[in-house]
Amino acid sequence: MRHVSSFPRRLRLSAAAAAALSTAGLGVAATHGASAATVGCQVTYTVTNQWPGGFGADVSVHNLGDPVNGWKLTWSFPAGQAVTTIWNGSYTQSGAQVTVTNVDYNAGIPSGGSTGFGFNGSWSGSNPAPSGFALNGVPCTGGTSSPTPTVSPTTTPTPPPSRQPCDIYAAGGTPCVAAHSTTRALYASYNGPLYQVRRASDNATRDIGVLSAGGGADAAAQDSFCAGATCLITVIYDQSGRGNHLTQAPPGGFPGPAPGGYDNLATATKAPTTVYGRKAYGVYVDPGVGYRDNTTNGVAKGDQPEGMYAVLDGTHYNGGCCFDYGNAETNSRDNGNGTMEAIYFGNIKVWGYGAGNGPWIMADLENGLFSGVNQKYNANDPTITHRYLTAVIKGEPNHWAIRGGNAQSGSLSTFYNGVRPNVPGYNPMKKEGAIILGIGGDNSHGAAGTFYEGVMTSGYPSDATENAVQANIVAAGYR
Repeated sequence: MRHVSSFPRRLRLSAAAAAALSTAGLGVAATHGASAATVGCQVTYTVTNQWPGGFGADVSVHNLGDPVNGWKLTWSFPAGQAVTTIWNGSYTQSGAQVTVTNVDYNAGIPSGGSTGFGFNGSWSGSNPAPSGFALNGVPCTGGTSSPTPTVSPTTTPTPPPSRQPCDIYAAGGTPCVAAHSTTRALYASYNGPLYQVRRASDNATRDIGVLSAGGGADAAAQDSFCAGATCLITVIYDQSGRGNHLTQAPPGGFPGPAPGGYDNLATATKAPTTVYGRKAYGVYVDPGVGYRDNTTNGVAKGDQPEGMYAVLDGTHYNGGCCFDYGNAETNSRDNGNGTMEAIYFGNIKVWGYGAGNGPWIMADLENGLFSGVNQKYNANDPTITHRYLTAVIKGEPNHWAIRGGNAQSGSLSTFYNGVRPNVPGYNPMKKEGAIILGIGGDNSHGAAGTFYEGVMTSGYPSDATENAVQANIVAAGYR
């Protein structure tokens, strides 16, 4: 899609006011026997960044008492703040009261040791730091004691299913020709690398794989390799075996901001998430970030049928062009109507839009973002802002569809299912078969978004196949 200069509607700020609160007190309840144990903790709460209506925070828990295996930390927000997403823990919130529970890999806190988690939140009016932290039900007051022990359960990781998305597509007769994810394997048998990171301090690289065949990402390998340094995602590997790997996008109709006109690479730690109860990282696309493969194998060309889905962050978007994942031009330029077929997510209204104020799932077909058959407005394409969002586009000769849903629960809805747009140049299509992520077909790079996983298929998938894939995504437990 051609670049249009616009201001982002919704972006995290790179710098913001920081506030830290440290409280010490009683709070670690022992779990290793019926006898009393020494307990105590210290909590440090730090606002790491803040933007209009939102903020990020880190919470560190230091154990002053006996070892702990399984914990819950509680507090109350003083000014109506709310947690929106969390990493290295799971949470519930009722009114102002927040409860954060360990995940399996940080359940244990040794004597004198620490654990921590981070979260993004929302605020309105003011954003004061909370107080009154309690660990396993005991208030933090600054000392140690020997209370009656209580037991807090640990979180058991969810095992991956026996079939993953690309197994489901294959069973439906529409096999994957590209499968990209930094969070998990998309085949039950896949045991290779998901992505590669490069460390800024010495330019060393490390492939990040899965914990087991068909499982989630080994985020601890990234954390160890990147400790104390900035890491960038250099490659997102194609799990299909066709070699359709995504790498730093080259210059095209628009040059990128990196040396040589290339696009920037994503910072590897900016989109933490949880999959199967374990930590993972997504691909956080700031404006200027882009990935591409202009020499692919098996991706649809011309008017050939294809399908695609992506799991995205429905709260991270803007009005720039164009946060896409899918089929694009092989020379990184605008080659005319119908030379693309990609998922778009955002709230730009220059070419097309749906109901409400956006964001919308639309199809980038080049020189048009389409929400249905009409060139501009289509009322059946709703504003959709799930924290984790499943977006689906599929097309075949003079027929295409838009589908979407909540990647954490429920089923897919169909927002459009019909003939190609009523504008010249889109029937038949002239798809070229490159793959893009985070940019438009001509390397427009003004968009923002977050990508967790996505695939492209050979053939037009049935709704039943996509519904089974959606159930698999929900079962992955994105949090």
